[in-house]
Amino acid sequence: MMNRRGFVLTLTTGLVALVLVVGSVLAEELVGTIIKVDADAKVIVVVPKDSDKEIKVKVTDKTELVTRKGTQKLDLEKLEKNIEKAIDAGRKGISAKITHEDGVASKIQYTGKKKASQ
Repeated sequence: MMNRRGFVLTLTTGLVALVLVVGSVLAEELVGTIIKVDADAKVIVVVPKDSDKEIKVKVTDKTELVTRKGTQKLDLEKLEKNIEKAIDAGRKGISAKITHEDGVASKIQYTGKKKASQ
């Protein structure tokens, strides 16, 4: 039979595990193409992969950009220039996976295809 201390420890451990699992589920992922950036309003416009509907996602100073080179803080002006280059090259924008909660992005990860080495 389990004593009181062991029961409380088991119950606490179970509750902590439950909170961690539920907390990680709350953040949503949006896979699509970033087509516009409003640096003044700190908003990016994304078209999801499975839809033509535009979704506005806010960014903060804590939003991270993940590239092949590593993780860095998001620079909206640089992102806006990269999107303009992509549009000039004939693409819709930049393919990315945006992790967000309540419409506020915490992480943006580029998902563009690698160029074939020649």
